[in-house]
Amino acid sequence: MAYLVLVRHGQSEWNALGQWTGLTDVNLTEDGRREARAAAKTLEDITFGAAHTSKLKRAQDTLSEILMELGQTELEARATTALNERDYGELTGKNKWQVRDEHGEEKFMAWRRSWDYPVPGGETLKDVHDRAVPYYQEHILADLKAGKNVIVAAHGNTLRALVKHLENIAEADIPSLEIGTGEVYIYEIEPESGRIIAKDIKVSGGKA
Repeated sequence: MAYLVLVRHGQSEWNALGQWTGLTDVNLTEDGRREARAAAKTLEDITFGAAHTSKLKRAQDTLSEILMELGQTELEARATTALNERDYGELTGKNKWQVRDEHGEEKFMAWRRSWDYPVPGGETLKDVHDRAVPYYQEHILADLKAGKNVIVAAHGNTLRALVKHLENIAEADIPSLEIGTGEVYIYEIEPESGRIIAKDIKVSGGKA
């Protein structure tokens, strides 16, 4: 049995402002760093053999805080653009709640949570799925099949895409899946098949 741990980064500066962040490379807030350390407290019984993260510093810094708290700083992480947050295109930097007020709840939720509703100049969740899942299959699953415990520190939409794949969530049900900052999904994986044996969710952060 191997553990697969998915962790959303802690609160970022733009999470705190309610702004769509996407590929903008912003820092964690101090609350975000505390969320990362709180996430680590839920993982104290796991020794990791592999770590994966995005190219964005809010995910990398979350992973660093977790590994420091666990005393596993010798573990080198693999960073990839495949695990980057969704590109929000023309919505990037805009305040989510102002956009909701301007465009209405229906369009706001379609942009924010739907499977393949297009964002002007940006990516859909399906687009994120189509880059994140092949990376999972080639690299993360290979680590699990080698018997390694794996931690993935990434972003809300990257992780929603991976959870959809792992749990075979229907496209119609994906809008209801929300992963908060600092939230931790812990899967027990059967290494030979890659099959999920058990799942646990630990909440240490928010829903920004």
